Amino acid sequence: MLAITSVDFSYSTQPVFKNLNISIDQGEFAFLIGKSGSGKSTLLKLIYMDLIPHSGTVEFDIYNSSLIKSYELPFLRRKLGIVFQDFKLLEDRTVYANLSFVLKLTGTPSKQIKRKIMHALSDVGLSHKQNNYPSELSGGERQRIAIARAIINEPLLIIADEPTGNLDPETAIEILDIFKKINSRGTSILFATHNYDLVKRMDTKIYKLEDERAIKAVIKKKAESN
Repeated sequence: MLAITSVDFSYSTQPVFKNLNISIDQGEFAFLIGKSGSGKSTLLKLIYMDLIPHSGTVEFDIYNSSLIKSYELPFLRRKLGIVFQDFKLLEDRTVYANLSFVLKLTGTPSKQIKRKIMHALSDVGLSHKQNNYPSELSGGERQRIAIARAIINEPLLIIADEPTGNLDPETAIEILDIFKKINSRGTSILFATHNYDLVKRMDTKIYKLEDERAIKAVIKKKAESN
């Protein structure tokens, strides 16, 4: 479903990746870890083809970085959900309006908008916050809304860029649990994080960016306590 094959990428004269190889199957959950500056955010941009590799290919669904045309990018991105560390919500709009804005951009028929919004809000446990503005929400609630926005068009893959980086440990675990629930329904997840305590909570594929490459890492699972 996602295959990054022999990718090289540099910013000017600063190499970021050399012979990078990553694959994610349909329905798979994978963590992406690595030090600051190792290229996690760059990798995510390569996936949604905001950046194009200098050599090698990124293939997602039917799209190939070597062949994609600019007019195809919006269609590719409709099959992706993106969750950022800093939420990127529209502060002057209610939760409902933030979500309806995304649906209108993607041409969702008006009669489907309310149903899709309420379903997404129910998934993240915030149906009762639909009329609130982002400034009225906690950090954890804001991230839940960002997740609702990411899943509202039923993407094949969600890529999450440090989605718990601004949250306390307890809230971070709650956010991870939401991603696990979404994944259990068949949506693939690529979860970039510095938080090894979260990584230890799951037995799943882990890619570590190191020395311009990705290596498969093994981190001992942490026993969950009630």
